[in-house]
Amino acid sequence: KVLIDVPRSDLAEELAQSQTKIQVLQDTLQQVLDRREEERQSRQLLELYLEALKNEDSVLSKVAESETVPRKEMDVVDTGTSSTGPSAKTALSDQILAALKEKPAPELCLDSQDLELVLKEDTQALASALRWDKQKAEALQQACDQELSKRLQQVQTLHSLRSTSKGKKTLP
Repeated sequence: KVLIDVPRSDLAEELAQSQTKIQVLQDTLQQVLDRREEERQSRQLLELYLEALKNEDSVLSKVAESETVPRKEMDVVDTGTSSTGPSAKTALSDQILAALKEKPAPELCLDSQDLELVLKEDTQALASALRWDKQKAEALQQACDQELSKRLQQVQTLHSLRSTSKGKKTLP
């Protein structure tokens, strides 16, 4: 990089070469740097692709597992109590509520289904269940919404990569 940034005339004088040869040298060095950067970006993209594949596989295995193991469902009966009271019940499991309370970034620890449940939950009921103020509960729901959107975008990118690579020849 330093050799590329040095003025040609100074480098030509220092190396006792013509400016034409120095220009060729600098151009070659720049091409090497560009190729290295492209390789680095390609590796990063490949790593993201492989990570997305792992995530999709884990999501698919969770879906298959949830289809084979039915969740315990409970009938909800209206007891006539207000959902705004301090003992307000939510549709969220104790495990989800514990993760929301204990983790510094709970949206990163929850799976996509749980994120959707948090988003569907009434903000006031969520705040009450977590013993937080409404603004903190809203911020949590916004963070969950952003994480869910990010995951959706990753899945869409993965599908795009797959459809693009379907017609390509497989590398050995």
